[in-house]
Amino acid sequence: MIMNFLESRGITIKNKALLATALTHSSYANEAKVDNYERLEFLGDAVLELATSEYFYNQTHLKEGEMSKVRASYVCENALYEYSKEIGLIEHIKVGNGVNADTPSIVADCFESVLAVIFLEHGYSVAKKFALKIIVPYIEKKVIFIHDNKSYLQEMVQMEKKTLEYIVKQESGPAHDKTFVVDCIVDGIRFGTGSGKSKKEAEQNAAYDAIKKIA
Repeated sequence: MIMNFLESRGITIKNKALLATALTHSSYANEAKVDNYERLEFLGDAVLELATSEYFYNQTHLKEGEMSKVRASYVCENALYEYSKEIGLIEHIKVGNGVNADTPSIVADCFESVLAVIFLEHGYSVAKKFALKIIVPYIEKKVIFIHDNKSYLQEMVQMEKKTLEYIVKQESGPAHDKTFVVDCIVDGIRFGTGSGKSKKEAEQNAAYDAIKKIA
């Protein structure tokens, strides 16, 4: 369990209800009439940005623009998805009917939300240590994550001189809380499918799905 993972690193979360909220997507929250992770994700995003910014400032001599670019790779959606897989977070995410808990954007949000819970209970230094212990090994191995799936896929497709398009497969939910499902079509063949709260997010997730199959 995620609690066991935290406790194995000396982190005990007393407010278990808050931790549960950090792993609750809005689709499940709406059905169960409970809180979702969105406010926590907002806070966790700021904690993560500060922790990684501090790391690159202290550990490198990169210029401002270079630091921004490198940092973006290690805090992007795909990076947070990989970190979440490593710590076994995904299996604990609660989503509503028709929503995939393995969606990269949802998983990334939950990683940041859990980080926010650690920050609220133990402060910045503990939250930073938790995040960097996971992230730094990837930095040291020079793993580069893709933070713009559509651009990366476009480059892959252009190299092979193939066509690329995105088609909205499904659109559901009320006007204020829509969910889009998009297919990524390469040379007339569906290579990926993704969902999101906007067409842009769904297209990014569809591109990521396609990249995993093509690469």
